[in-house]
Formats: sequence, C-alpha cells, structure tokens
Amino acid sequence: MTHDPRSALLRAALNAADHGWYVFPLRPGGKQPALHGEKVCRGTGECTDGHRKWEQRATTIPDRIRAAWSRAPYNIGIATGPSGLLVVDLDTPEHKGSSDAPDGATTFGALCERAGQTVPDTYRTRTPSGGGHLYFTAPPCVRLTNTAGTVADSVDTRAWGGYVVAAGSITPAGRYEALCDRLAAPLPDWLHTILKPAPKASQGPSEALAGQSSRYVDVALANEARNVAMAQHGGREAALFRAARALGRFVAWGDLPRHVVEQALQEGGEAAGLSASECRSTLRSALNWSITHNQARRGAA
Repeated sequence: MTHDPRSALLRAALNAADHGWYVFPLRPGGKQPALHGEKVCRGTGECTDGHRKWEQRATTIPDRIRAAWSRAPYNIGIATGPSGLLVVDLDTPEHKGSSDAPDGATTFGALCERAGQTVPDTYRTRTPSGGGHLYFTAPPCVRLTNTAGTVADSVDTRAWGGYVVAAGSITPAGRYEALCDRLAAPLPDWLHTILKPAPKASQGPSEALAGQSSRYVDVALANEARNVAMAQHGGREAALFRAARALGRFVAWGDLPRHVVEQALQEGGEAAGLSASECRSTLRSALNWSITHNQARRGAA
C-alpha cells in the first residue's frame, strides 16, 4: 500500500482540531507558516478586509482544514493563543549552543521539585531534536505571551503570538510525535505566577520622570524583600522571581543599583529557605528579563 503523506498530515491536522486547537499550514517539511506575508497580500479572499496573519487564520473548522491540506503536504502549526494553550518548550542544550548544560526537561523537573510538585501529567510531544513540548490550558482572563529564558535556560513558552509544530509533522530532522493521548492539564499555579505580567507601577510616582521619589523606590524595595522573606514553601521561588521582575524596572531606569536589589532579595530569599545558589539563579534570570523589557520609563516618549 502506498503511503500518502498528504493524507497523514491532514489526519493529524484534523486530530489537533478535534482537541479544540486552532491549526494552520506550515511549509512542507518545514516549520515556517505557509501563508503569504503582509507585503505581498493582494487583499482578496480572507484578507478582503485587511491582511490576516497566521494567528488570525488558524481554524478548527474541518472543511477549511481539508481545503487547505488538499493543496500540498503541509506540516501543521497550532496557534497557541487562540487554542487557549500555554506550551512549555523544553530544548536540548545543543539547540541553545551549549553541550554541557542540563537539558530543558531536567531543568523543568528541578523547577517542579522546588515548587513542591511533580512534573504535570499532561499531553506532550517529542520534537525531532530530542526536546519536548508540554501542553497546558492557559488560565482565563490573563493574556500570556511567549517567553524565552524567563522560566529558565532551555525552558521557553508559547502562548499568544506564538505557535508550535503539531504531532505528525515531518522535517528533515525527523517527526514530531505525540507521547500520550492525555488532555492538556491546567497550567500549574507556580508556573502561572512566574509567567503572568509583572504588576504595573502605580501611576502617581511612575509618570513623572524627575518626580520618582527616592522614598517611593525605597518603600518598593523594602516591601518586595519582605514579601519574599515571608513566602511559603511551594511559592518561594515564584515570589522571588516576581519581586525581581517588579524591581528590575528601577534598575533599568537608574533609580536603584542592581547590586542593592540583588542583595536585598538574596537575603529575603535565603530567609524564606531558598539556597544561595537558587536565589542567584532566579535573580539573574528575572532581573535580566526586567531590565531588557523596561528600558523606556512609562510616561516617556
């Protein structure tokens, strides 16, 4: 019997849609969207009222999926945001340019252990590189986005604005394979705490460039350090991460020296029961992220 890759990929796309996941075609044998870009959009068909990107065109409607996959043996992309998913991407160290670092699965397992949890039993796939994708249902009323290195090295996430390659897709490196038939589990609370957007600074002190009083900054530092020190088992690392992200903006704006923030939160984390090395690792990751993403002070042009 002749193997028909187009039929197999169509079945895989329909299977993903049966889960309620929004799919769209990827280039045959590749991981890039197979849809036209905005620069060459003719404003016809689905784009009559304006260019529609892959996230907008992803669908769960079987007839539309059959029509799309009748044209070519497309790989399958799952738009994580519309699908209500948060997918954890566990990379191999070689994929990140290092051969001696722990892989994403090992790091994620350690994070779960620190949170007092086991690795969640959820739908997962294996990637051709040997990495893996863990699928979780995203919490309602919070628009989570993609992250790279926010959780830990070799542990990225895909949500709104992102997509993953679905099981059944084939690349020159190999096939994406489903490792189980389980439903996607809810996103763990400890991971949600790390991923949810950092709280916005109150509008009063943060809007005036010269009016950011040292008193406000000192109070914020003291409050965050106290919150970390009082964190309970299972939420200590998440509390430290959240505090570092909140205070990192003051480092980016020049209101606080980085070493002052690191010392205060290091002491708070150790007081809560974290080891010195755990504190340093979490602080480095969270502060780097916050400083990178808060270069412009709110209220400035």
